[in-house]
Amino acid sequence: MTEPQSALLLRRQLAELNKNPVEGFSAGLIDDNDLYRWEVLIIGPPDTLYEGGVFKAHLTFPRDYPLRPPKMKFITDIWHPNVDKSGDVCISILHEPGEDKYGYEKPEERWLPIHTVETIMISVISMLADPNGDSPANVDAAKEWREDRHGEFKRKVARCCVAILFQGLQLRNMALFSCTLPT
Repeated sequence: MTEPQSALLLRRQLAELNKNPVEGFSAGLIDDNDLYRWEVLIIGPPDTLYEGGVFKAHLTFPRDYPLRPPKMKFITDIWHPNVDKSGDVCISILHEPGEDKYGYEKPEERWLPIHTVETIMISVISMLADPNGDSPANVDAAKEWREDRHGEFKRKVARCCVAILFQGLQLRNMALFSCTLPT
């Protein structure tokens, strides 16, 4: 049985990212037997409130990719106007292609089959650096971004970054501890 075109394309994109990594993120498969579910690690962009954070997310591709966009969900906590409270990312290029029924987005801002994992991730990194508070997925975060960016919003973002660092330390310490256990 031949592999679907979407799987061939995803395999090629994964190979390209492994051969030529892009600054700011790394990507791989969640399960080596499933090309449609990816895990990405995003490094908080320099000179932003997210600097110093490393954020884990999953990309889930539809079988008819690239005709339709993947879904992206942050697994680690993140406080951002364009990420809803369950972690789902809401940016134009991940919206279904075509006309926006609300008239907010132009068709060329939405998903196009020319997008790749690399262009998606570059857009997400750009979203971290410059949130769109006019079309929020998290209204509370958008309100804080507009009204108290360097106060409460900054504190909540910092808590997410610290929690990630703490989780990493816990995992590393657990690994060190398990290595010292007698066998």
